[in-house]
Amino acid sequence: MTRLREMLRDAWTLIRPYWFSEDRWAGRGLLLVVVVLNLFIVFINVLLNKWYNLFYNSLQDKDVAAFGSLLLRFSWLAGLYIVAAVYQIYLNQMLQIRWRRWLTDRYLGAWLADGSYYRMQLTAGETDNPDQRISDDLRLFVTGALTLGIGGMRAVVTLVSFLGILWGLSGSVTLPIGPGVTLPGYMVWAALAYAIAGTWLTNLIGRPLVRLNFNQQRYEADFRFGLVRFRENAEGVALYRGEADEMRNFRERFGAVVGNWWDIMRQQKRLTWFTAGYGQAAIIFPILVAAPRYFRGEIPLGALMQTSQAFGQVQDSLSFIITSYTDIAEWRAVVLRLLGFERALARVRADAAIEGVRHGADVAGRVNLDGVTLVLPGGRPLMENVSFAIRPGDTALISGPSGAGKSTLFRAIAGIWPFGRGDVNLPPAGRVLFLPQKPYLPIGTLREVVSYPTPPAGVADAELAEALTAVGLPELTARLGESAHWAQALSPGEQQRIAFARALVQKPDWLFLDEATSAVDEQTEATLYGLLRQRLPGTTVVSVGHRSTLRAFHARRLVVTLNGTGPATVVEAAAGA
Repeated sequence: MTRLREMLRDAWTLIRPYWFSEDRWAGRGLLLVVVVLNLFIVFINVLLNKWYNLFYNSLQDKDVAAFGSLLLRFSWLAGLYIVAAVYQIYLNQMLQIRWRRWLTDRYLGAWLADGSYYRMQLTAGETDNPDQRISDDLRLFVTGALTLGIGGMRAVVTLVSFLGILWGLSGSVTLPIGPGVTLPGYMVWAALAYAIAGTWLTNLIGRPLVRLNFNQQRYEADFRFGLVRFRENAEGVALYRGEADEMRNFRERFGAVVGNWWDIMRQQKRLTWFTAGYGQAAIIFPILVAAPRYFRGEIPLGALMQTSQAFGQVQDSLSFIITSYTDIAEWRAVVLRLLGFERALARVRADAAIEGVRHGADVAGRVNLDGVTLVLPGGRPLMENVSFAIRPGDTALISGPSGAGKSTLFRAIAGIWPFGRGDVNLPPAGRVLFLPQKPYLPIGTLREVVSYPTPPAGVADAELAEALTAVGLPELTARLGESAHWAQALSPGEQQRIAFARALVQKPDWLFLDEATSAVDEQTEATLYGLLRQRLPGTTVVSVGHRSTLRAFHARRLVVTLNGTGPATVVEAAAGA
């Protein structure tokens, strides 16, 4: 009972938000109709239970007229049952997709808000494969919640409906205890004892399935992620001739899938041995218990069959946990994964609220760093006491040896590096654009790629084509409407030129570039920086890089210097240095 209360409490944490959301009335309306249809199905089953008595009595009495009339009654009862069954499934699925759509939008919003997706990637923890939690786990959660919730409600209503019927049909039995104890409604007590014993044994045998299903979802997601990552880095693997190593990694990841699956198989085999035997015994058990009264002539054949059918309904209702145990175990694992995801999001938001690197607005309209110290996720200091200011119209180069923390400083200025302390103040007005070393190219049309993150409808094709031509990609101008995986179709140098085309299109007031020309030759680099000076004369340009050729395009130079094994510092180089 403690575990059951814990599971229900955890599940309610995830279930409650939708039913009090802006979509609550549509969801509640659909749920109400689905519940009513399920209650109607239970009502039909009650009528069919009474029909059993009359039908088998007509067979026993060889009453042809009653037999024909009862067949006709069965036809319309079965017809009503079919209609209710069809529409309760259809409306249930409609509710599932509405609920899943709302949850997906909510989780995506929370994941993408304030760079949470990036911070979660840095801290890892219990947030493995967030894509799988949003795509698969939400689907399984909604399906399981409705299936188990409505199934449980239907089991309770069925139990209440047939308990009275079975009690009335059971009669009494005298137990040979002392002078004799008369037990009224003995079939009800037999069904209750049968179900309690079965539920206890099922939980005892199947309890490990929760942990195994949790692990299976994680191993499956890890294997799928490895395949996707391999596909996206196919060229690098091919050049390294790394197929054997990739195959070894795939086998290790899939080995975890297979190993855990074998554990699930063994556990489910043990559980199925019991549940299958329990289900088969339930077919004959009520007849065996009620047969003595039939053979004594106390009840006719119809009453015997009605008793058997009513016992089956009561026993099925009481055995809901037994028959649904595998589904409950899988759903419990999904709930735990989603709760872990929500805890990680909450932790990231809490860390962001108390982060050491504070971001604000500079009243003078500058980029101003004051006493900024950056540390790695493990706490090791990377930079300390970084202070400098960049005025509007400046062109500044941040240089230094590889691994000194230049790109981390770039991320801190962008506001996505959470580890450290100090103040980073950006201009309160004006458009800021950051170009990383490896540009992000979404899957879609080239028009969407070049205009990203601006919606393509907001930029004319002529402007996009002109920008592509200016950065040396005139052959792509005729392919603006073509959809492709452009990160795989274009070389690293072409991708960096696409990033410069974005800058020309968006015309930012402040442009930050992190090794943004590392994949192009020096002549192309000079052409691209010349375009910035020519097309965006009022834009403040701040570059991060270690190429000496970049010095010619910047009036100021900030140098990241290493202090032995300690944290680095940033100093401004003298003019001409």
